[in-house]
Amino acid sequence: MSFDEILPFLVVFLVGTSLVTLRYVLFAGIAYYAFWKKWKDKFAHRIIQGKLADISKIKHEIFYSLTTMLIFGLVGVGIYTAKINGYTNIYKDISERGWVYFAFSVIAMILIHDAYFYVTHRMMHHKLLFKHMHLVHHKSTNPSPWAAFSFHPYEAVVEAGIVPLIVAIMPVHGLAIFLFLLYMTFLNVLGHLAFETFPKGFVGNRLTNWHNTTTHHNMHHKYFNCNYGLYFNWWDKIFKTNHPEYQSQFDKITERPLF
Repeated sequence: MSFDEILPFLVVFLVGTSLVTLRYVLFAGIAYYAFWKKWKDKFAHRIIQGKLADISKIKHEIFYSLTTMLIFGLVGVGIYTAKINGYTNIYKDISERGWVYFAFSVIAMILIHDAYFYVTHRMMHHKLLFKHMHLVHHKSTNPSPWAAFSFHPYEAVVEAGIVPLIVAIMPVHGLAIFLFLLYMTFLNVLGHLAFETFPKGFVGNRLTNWHNTTTHHNMHHKYFNCNYGLYFNWWDKIFKTNHPEYQSQFDKITERPLF
């Protein structure tokens, strides 16, 4: 291939990698500055493990997260290649399917990702795969917001695989993908925040306990073999993988109000 033929793919890689890195730095950076620096003393009573990770762990998280951004950029090139060859269901004009379908597609992506994450997450905890794929992420036994994408390259490929899967199986607009990725990044950073921000009684209330909390994922990092879910708690409920003390831990941490 000539340079002129390679150039579009190079541009997609550079722009895509830059955008996902910017998204990571903005979300994780704002969360880190707000809770770990500016308001740390104010919200100290909501620190889930009673202490915060040291700088060496944070450096580890940032390094592997930045390598993950490179892999996300490469996956973006793959999606671009598939799109120009007619192998995706990405459409350009929202009016083709309307705003109702647009909203449905965002919700559908979140639900598909939640199921995909639970299955692949449990798979990576298998003894034959854990050391080679998921151990890097679990080096953060007490994570910071910078751990949101701290993956071994093998795990990064699995995590990135949700977008190619989605564009292969359902029609989706580029803006819908963007909104889904914003939601994913926000919840991922929140899950690694180390401070519990959900209100008292959230886990014990049948109207709200279907949604996971920061305590839920933080306990996964601490104990490893429980709390595998991402956004929602129903998969952990169905397969009985919630930590038996999840609710009591949450209630203890949220005994005092956030504000």
